[in-house]
Amino acid sequence: MYLNCRVRVPEAHGKLTTKRIKNTPYIYFEYAREYDRKKKYNSAKRVCIGKACEDQTGMMIPNTNFLRYFPEAGLPEEAGESERSSCLRVGAYFVIRKVMDGYFLDRTIAKIIGKDAGLFLDLAVYSILTEGNAAQYYPDYAYNHPLLTENMKIYSDSKISDFLNQDMTDKRIGFLNEWNRKRDHREKIYISYDSTNKNCQAGDVELAEMGHAKDDESKPVINYSIAYDRNNEEPLFYEAYPGSVVDISQLQFMLDKAKAYGYQHVGFILDRGYFGKGNIHFMDRNGYDFVIMVKGMKRLVREVILSVIGTFEQGRENSIRSFKVNGITVPHQLYPSDEKQRYFHIFYSDRKHTLEREKFEEKIDRMARQLKAWRGEQVRPTGEYKKYFDLIYYHEGKDDESFMGARELTDVINQEIRLCGYFAIITSEKMTAEEALTLYKSRDGSEKLFRGDKSFLGDRAERVYGNESVDTKIFIEFVALILRNRIYTCLKKEMQKKDQKQNFMTVPAALGELEKIEMIRGADNEYRLDHAVTATQKAILAAFDMTAQDIKRMSRDLGVELARIEQEQAEKKAAQASQISE
Repeated sequence: MYLNCRVRVPEAHGKLTTKRIKNTPYIYFEYAREYDRKKKYNSAKRVCIGKACEDQTGMMIPNTNFLRYFPEAGLPEEAGESERSSCLRVGAYFVIRKVMDGYFLDRTIAKIIGKDAGLFLDLAVYSILTEGNAAQYYPDYAYNHPLLTENMKIYSDSKISDFLNQDMTDKRIGFLNEWNRKRDHREKIYISYDSTNKNCQAGDVELAEMGHAKDDESKPVINYSIAYDRNNEEPLFYEAYPGSVVDISQLQFMLDKAKAYGYQHVGFILDRGYFGKGNIHFMDRNGYDFVIMVKGMKRLVREVILSVIGTFEQGRENSIRSFKVNGITVPHQLYPSDEKQRYFHIFYSDRKHTLEREKFEEKIDRMARQLKAWRGEQVRPTGEYKKYFDLIYYHEGKDDESFMGARELTDVINQEIRLCGYFAIITSEKMTAEEALTLYKSRDGSEKLFRGDKSFLGDRAERVYGNESVDTKIFIEFVALILRNRIYTCLKKEMQKKDQKQNFMTVPAALGELEKIEMIRGADNEYRLDHAVTATQKAILAAFDMTAQDIKRMSRDLGVELARIEQEQAEKKAAQASQISE
């Protein structure tokens, strides 16, 4: 193997010869002479120590034999510019490749994206491993990681900018159609649906509008929604829509898209943000079932909860041990105009009761102290205190000074404390309280994964100014989320199998640990594993049905591939230099 540097041809008078093989000048060193008794003459023992540089007289490219016979010559302290680091982080790359292969994602993207499919997937992997989506830092990531581009080519940030500015509308639609076509549409599924918004500095982005931002209301936002399958293992489809459109309005358009993707037997698991009479009637008309969480203190379910308090909290038959709560189901109409019977599943948790009561009483005490001080100063309540005034006090009179003589409503406060620890789930389909809670709890996974899109993919803001760039980046983020969700699911199942919590089995911790698996380029210019796989890394790999032997095999294959790439690049440079000299 030839080293990635140039050295001066050593001074060894009479012992160096040059021999051309396929028009390439190789330098041989005579290291010994042996006397042949039969032939009665000395024969030279020679070894190739490198190749002569035809474009630079007196210089050569050494190989490993050069270091053996001329150790004193040494190598240059400053090597020529390298396109790839001598230390490649490969562990997480191997795992993500395994996940891609399981979904045939690389083939699907290659068919839809075309020649830039490798760069598309590299950007997705980049956002997962670095938890960021700032494209200008991609070349730094590519320098010390294996890549999916052809010949692992490292593209500049200008190439990435051109790539993101492409109009990928047709390709995005094609991928979503292909991705959802592979799902099983015959069985009834529950889709967990959630939305958020992304801050934007506007520019020329048409979707960016002032809306109901969840973080910074002073900036325009883009709304972004994702539909997950029932088990929250796979994102199904997504949509980006203007920031001024509220989630509850967009839901009806999303339901039509679900039907277009072929999901006919569908139920939806929604949070209270999508609760509305219009959405409920729309789902009824289209034959969609729903599971919706509502706050226990909401006026809609308040009466239902009060009607069952004391009837199920201690009953063994009402115990749902897997979630450490008690539950009961009450048929009830959702609205007076409802034509269908709904099912209110009321739950009670002792732990939730203690936490909520403590929090509620602290808030009431704090506000009562402030209101008392204001009464002494004859200052009327404002803001949040005005909102809670009717809860804490009642008016003795109807004039403007009634606040000064108001008395505390102890009974009302006690009634609110009674409702602490209760929560409700409403379903359109008849089921037990345990079934309803199990369905909704599966949504916890989608909320964690959805939060991961912003926190762990760096997608809280898009950092681009054009419509095409925003569309392409969100498309890449969705593919990255598919991969990350699969990693999350595998790690979660492995912990459940072992029935123990391990801190290194979270996605960021696991990927960080796998990043420590490195391949080092040796003096012979070949990449090899730097050290054996650790026990922690083996435990993480087991979640993906991988072993240390798999890492060794994949490392060997990658080493061969890197050697081939570097050999081809060296030959190409030599050919170019030859053409220049001619």
